[in-house]
Amino acid sequence: MSQIELVHPSKYEYQYLQVKPLTGRIGAEISGIKLSGQLEDQVVTEINQALLQYKVVFFREQQHLTDLEQEAFAGLLGTPLNHPSVPIKDETKHTLAIDSRGGRASSWHTDITFLPNYPKYTILRNVVAPDVGGDTVWANTTAAYEDLTPELKTLAESLRAIHTNVYDYASRVSSIEEKEGRKLFTTAVEIETEHPLVRVHPETGEKTLVLGHFFKSFSGLNNEDSRLLFTLFQNHIVRWENIVRWRWAVGDVAIWDNRATQHRAIDDYGDALRIATRVTLEGDIPVGVDGRSSQVIKNIVNQDISDLRRDEGRIYKKVS
Repeated sequence: MSQIELVHPSKYEYQYLQVKPLTGRIGAEISGIKLSGQLEDQVVTEINQALLQYKVVFFREQQHLTDLEQEAFAGLLGTPLNHPSVPIKDETKHTLAIDSRGGRASSWHTDITFLPNYPKYTILRNVVAPDVGGDTVWANTTAAYEDLTPELKTLAESLRAIHTNVYDYASRVSSIEEKEGRKLFTTAVEIETEHPLVRVHPETGEKTLVLGHFFKSFSGLNNEDSRLLFTLFQNHIVRWENIVRWRWAVGDVAIWDNRATQHRAIDDYGDALRIATRVTLEGDIPVGVDGRSSQVIKNIVNQDISDLRRDEGRIYKKVS
């Protein structure tokens, strides 16, 4: 990946991309581009700029992308980061198969925040979309912080939160495949990381809230008080003013700044099939406004998943 020089996103004028904002606070659709692993540096720079400015960007009609071509494109934006407890798709190096037969992530979250260097970007490509429903929504966690009163900002900046993978990821278990996937998710590793509730974005300098469903508790507080404060700040994040909603079509690609957003896949499509492929890119270790970095509290590996694969909702051993 080449070194990319970025300027403050609000001052940038796009020359290589057509960028159309979707709401007043989050989201933009980018047109006039065919994604690939051979994009010019100037185009990659502008995609980065759009991500910093709009937090999540969308590309229509990218049906030409294969799993490996999606990985090649992702490599232009950063270093791929594999999930520690979800096996990759067969014949790929970094791709997860997001398949409704294996579970549905139907609650608000930021991807893999139980890791100290949780992803900076996530690239999601739609393969099969329900005829009705199955939208995804994203929330701007930077705008959420900015809307807090001075008193709540002071409180938020003083808090540190523990995030863990031992979480009931899906709202219900409807199949054996989903039960197996959930068990592996919570048992292959046991990871807990303490993050500042307010992190300073390493590229924009903006302050953003770090919460979502991997949250366990606030350091120094009991579970009851932790849950009350979680609800307080989480409700600020998911206010309608901070949200964009995307209706998927086959070939759509969404990329989001995982350091400044939460998202949720809406589970309103019954037994219809919903399939996507996902690549995440390695992030940095968050730093709070006091200069303190995130810290790993627990990191236990119980199972090596390198020989496992996951597709069509099933987990199986890789064929040699």
